[in-house]
Amino acid sequence: RMNMMISYQELVRTFPKQTSLAITNSNKQERYLINAWIENANGQKEKTFAVTPPLFVSEPDSENTLRIIYAGPALPADRESLFYMNVKAIPSVNKAKTENNNVLQLAILSRIKLFVRPNNLAMQPEEALSQLRFERVGSHLKISNASPYYITLVNLKLGGQTLDNIMIAPKNSAQQALPAGAGGTLSWQSVNDYGAITPARSVNL
Repeated sequence: RMNMMISYQELVRTFPKQTSLAITNSNKQERYLINAWIENANGQKEKTFAVTPPLFVSEPDSENTLRIIYAGPALPADRESLFYMNVKAIPSVNKAKTENNNVLQLAILSRIKLFVRPNNLAMQPEEALSQLRFERVGSHLKISNASPYYITLVNLKLGGQTLDNIMIAPKNSAQQALPAGAGGTLSWQSVNDYGAITPARSVNL
């Protein structure tokens, strides 16, 4: 049984501080090899950050802390940047018990959003939602985000029909296909810095 817990599903890091990530092994017997690295939005390994330690053994019933340190060139100062923290946990194998037996070994890979937030942005995070604009473009819903923050929308419903969750980059827009016949009032919620769901909002399309 694999009992690995990572403390955050999303990390928000503000310059110039580093941030950390707690990894807990609640299994009383199993050891895990932990490998951690950061990728950019295109899935490529990113050298902008240093993760320490990048490789270590998590002992049974223990907690370890990964440090994430910015070590690269300047990022945009007028908006958030997005990276992904990857943590792979590989269970140890008892060779004595598995000798001459077929063994299925599973590794857990957790991928966590890492938002890098410059200081002194033009507005506060809670003001960002007022910068969203929604419009119907043919058979698609277009959502424009004029704020400097990434915004993740959840529980979207248009005329009672459920739409996919969507994340809109700062000062950018995103589209998604609408179900046939969908129309009327669009309701939605968002995810804040603490992972909580904000109160529902609505707009007529």
